[in-house]
Amino acid sequence: MTTKKMTPKDLIEAWVKAFNEGNAAKLSDFYHDDAVNHQVANEPIEGKSAIFEMFSDEFRQAEMTCIVEQILEDGEWGILEWKDPLGLRGCGFFHVVDGKIKFQRGYWDRLSFLRMHNLPIPKE
Repeated sequence: MTTKKMTPKDLIEAWVKAFNEGNAAKLSDFYHDDAVNHQVANEPIEGKSAIFEMFSDEFRQAEMTCIVEQILEDGEWGILEWKDPLGLRGCGFFHVVDGKIKFQRGYWDRLSFLRMHNLPIPKE
């Protein structure tokens, strides 16, 4: 029996569900072992286990909810435009290869996020 690989849109929909559950383990399962997650407000994170740690840390720091505005798909790429209940907005680009995320890049306002969640503002 063959298993149908997820399309980028299907994967993003499942990813958002796991994100909203605050489930770092489930989220990290969507990534290739050597995947890169680069949230442009931070340094790139390389490798599935490091991505798991990133999500685990983030879920400990703040309660986050992703509300889908739209999901676009073009070949191996999916684009997620999102907002959260506090008014933050952003978008993410997902390169999906063989049904898993190979590369992800996200754009959002880190300073607004930190302020909204009463988290420390880093000193430069």
